[in-house]
Amino acid sequence: MSSNSMPEASAHGVDVASLKNHIQSNFEQILEELTSLVAIPSIAWESFDPANLEKSAEAVAALAKGAGMPSVEILREPTDSGAMGAPAVVARRPAAPGKPTVLLYAHHDVQPPGDEADWNTPVFEATRVGDRLFGRGAADDKAGIMVHIAALRAVLDLVADFGVGVTYFFEGEEEAGSPSFRNFLEAHQDKLAADVIIVADSSNWAVGTPALTSSLRGMCAAEITVRSLRHAVHSGMFGGPILDAPILAAKLISTFHNEDGAVAIAGLVSNDAADVDFDEAEFRRDSGALDSYSLAGTGKITDRLWNKPALSVIGMDMPSVDHSSNTLIPQARFKVSMRLAPGQDPAKALEAFEEHVMNVDLRGAEVEFKAVEAGNAYLADLAASANGAASWALEQAWGVVPVHMGLGGSIPFIADLSDVFPEAQILVTGVEDPDSRAHSANESLHLGDFQHAIEAEALLLARIDSEGL
Repeated sequence: MSSNSMPEASAHGVDVASLKNHIQSNFEQILEELTSLVAIPSIAWESFDPANLEKSAEAVAALAKGAGMPSVEILREPTDSGAMGAPAVVARRPAAPGKPTVLLYAHHDVQPPGDEADWNTPVFEATRVGDRLFGRGAADDKAGIMVHIAALRAVLDLVADFGVGVTYFFEGEEEAGSPSFRNFLEAHQDKLAADVIIVADSSNWAVGTPALTSSLRGMCAAEITVRSLRHAVHSGMFGGPILDAPILAAKLISTFHNEDGAVAIAGLVSNDAADVDFDEAEFRRDSGALDSYSLAGTGKITDRLWNKPALSVIGMDMPSVDHSSNTLIPQARFKVSMRLAPGQDPAKALEAFEEHVMNVDLRGAEVEFKAVEAGNAYLADLAASANGAASWALEQAWGVVPVHMGLGGSIPFIADLSDVFPEAQILVTGVEDPDSRAHSANESLHLGDFQHAIEAEALLLARIDSEGL
């Protein structure tokens, strides 16, 4: 849709032009606040300093207070193992009589930096290059936090007697698998109850084209150890009759995919359901695939990403090349992450994967299989009233009709939100685009889309206040 066909500036009780102008006038301040958050290396993994999570939670709590929240708390709950979870920020503004409540979710923890040599800019220093802001967490998901903060501030500034209840829930361990999430929801169910839940942790179709996430793949993960020797031995003295553990692990890994690159684990759900598809050239550019590389799998690229399983080896323990010696390595340990199609039970997927692993002939080598993570897929209710209001708000902000798109990634905790708050309408939105490179080096945020995301959420809140759900 072109800008010439946009509706009048005032629609659904919302002065669209005034709201957009207000956000534009405050955009540099919003970027400064995001820059301050990016500077905090808030990584929830055990091998990183937990003090940075505390610092991050405090910074986010201060922003929540500044956004007009009368109640702001930093809370924790234990994981199932008994270890204390990471700090989460819960801030509340109660609803006026007869008004609904909206829960706005994002997470303040980030992925580890990886090899800093792969970054073109400092990892934890937000750096503007053209129309993008680079830095770990600039997109995933500290931008999501700032969308929630800036949208509420704009609405409170412009909408007289704004009465919608708003709750912030800014988690601190999403990138570590949200180990205390379910316990947190159940312990604070009264504080987090809402009519609409907006999860700002997803992606848009492309730069300039917004999306509502209609589906997410589930996920599971396992650690596998292969052992062929009781101890290391000289490769010249014993090599030949003995295959070392990395060779056997490689043989095992080679069975995980068919010749066409599709996952070869029997019993996994696989669907062909996407209504749209990516242009292959654009997909290659966004993914960084080499020109010589043939894409894996069959069917539409969107189905391969949204509706079929994927399997990756994401880590392996064995000596590095720089520390290698002429030795037969007795043991290799690696971690596999699987993305699962909607409709797949994660527990059954792990059972199928373990059965596959244990049935591969590795000449009698010992194989240990340890399931470490599992999460359900998500299918949106596209008929929900909040979905229609959100689609309107996205179109007003971007000036184009939004796309309902699946996503290859996983947000397992959405299933927990649905279980604990079954009456709530859930919307999954985001600020990322195909070139944001979340979780990898040179993560970045498109600044134009970031501004539009703030506009869209502010418009949605204002419309809910005007018309309800």
